[in-house]
Amino acid sequence: MNINEIWQKNEYAFLHTNEHLKDRIILLGISGSHAYGTNNENSDVDLRGIALERPAELIGLQKFEQYTDAHTDSVIFGFNKVMRLLIDCNPTLIELLGLDPQQYIYLNETGKELVKNRHMFLSKKAARSFGGYADMQLRRLQNANARDHSDQKQREEHIRRSVQHALDDMVTKYQSLHQEDVRIYIDKAISENMDTELFMDASFNHMPLRDYKHIWNTLRNVIIDYDKIGARNHKKDDNHLNKHAMHLVRLFHMAIEILEEEEIHTRRTWDLPLLLDIRAGKYMTENHQMNAEFYEIVSECEKRLQSAMLKSKLPEVPDMDRIEAFMIEVNRKAVTGEI
Repeated sequence: MNINEIWQKNEYAFLHTNEHLKDRIILLGISGSHAYGTNNENSDVDLRGIALERPAELIGLQKFEQYTDAHTDSVIFGFNKVMRLLIDCNPTLIELLGLDPQQYIYLNETGKELVKNRHMFLSKKAARSFGGYADMQLRRLQNANARDHSDQKQREEHIRRSVQHALDDMVTKYQSLHQEDVRIYIDKAISENMDTELFMDASFNHMPLRDYKHIWNTLRNVIIDYDKIGARNHKKDDNHLNKHAMHLVRLFHMAIEILEEEEIHTRRTWDLPLLLDIRAGKYMTENHQMNAEFYEIVSECEKRLQSAMLKSKLPEVPDMDRIEAFMIEVNRKAVTGEI
C-alpha cells in the first residue's frame, strides 16, 4: 500500500473540497490495523486526521467537531475536540501522535508541532483510558462466551454489568449526566420468551439533547453488540473475536509503554508476532472460545499495567498550562489566517 497515493484518489476528494477540511487539515495519517502493522488481506485503510476550526467556529456561532466519511472509513476531528480527547489520553487520538513518519499522509508545520509536543499529553490517565478500552474488548469476548454457554437469566445479568460499565464511563464524559440519573436493574420479564429482563429508570433535567442522543446510542449499542450474534456464523464471529482479543492485548501493551517509557509506539514491533498469532486464532479453542493460555496473557498484562502505573514517573494529569498555551497560540493563528 502506497499511502502517498491516497491523497489523490477520487474517493478521497472530500479532503480537498469539504469546507471544513480543504485548507484546514494539519495532520492526516493512517489508523487501525495498517497503523499497528497487524493488517491482513481483508484489512481496510482507515484514515484519521485533525483540522483547524474556521474563525466562525472559534469566535462565532458555528460549530465543528468532526467530519466522517463512511465510504472510506475516514474521520477528521476538529482541533479543539482533539485537544480535549488528548488530555484524557484517548487511545484513538493519542496513537495519531505516535505514528512512524512514513505513516503520515499529510503533516503541516502546526501538525509537526503537535507531534513534537506529544509528551505534554502523557499522564497516568493512560492507565484508565487504555485500560477502559481494553476492558471493553474483554467484555466482548466474555459476552460471546455468555451467549453460547449461559442461560437466559445469566445472560441478562451479564448484559446488565456491561450496560452499567458503559454508563459509569459516560458519567465521567458528560457533565450533564450524573450517577443517580439512571438506574439499571433486572426484574421479572414483561417481554415474551424471557424469564427476567433488563429495565431502566431514568430522570434527566436540563440535559443537552445531543448529549442524550450520544448516551442513548451508547447504551443501545451495548445491547445490539451483545444480541447480534444470536445465530452465530462461527467463521465470521471467530474472526471478530480474535480481532477483539488481539486489540485487548495491544491496548494493554501500549498503555504499559506510555507509563514505563513515556512514549507512544503505535506501530507494534516486539509484540507483533504475538498479536498476529492471536488474530490468526492460535488461542481459540474448537468450541470457539479463547483458551486458558490467552487469559493468562491477559492476567499478566493487567498485573503489569497496575505495576507500571504505581512506578510511573508521569504526572497524574497532563501539563494543562502548556496545553492551554499551545491551544491559544494555534487558535490565534487560525483566526488571523497565519496558518
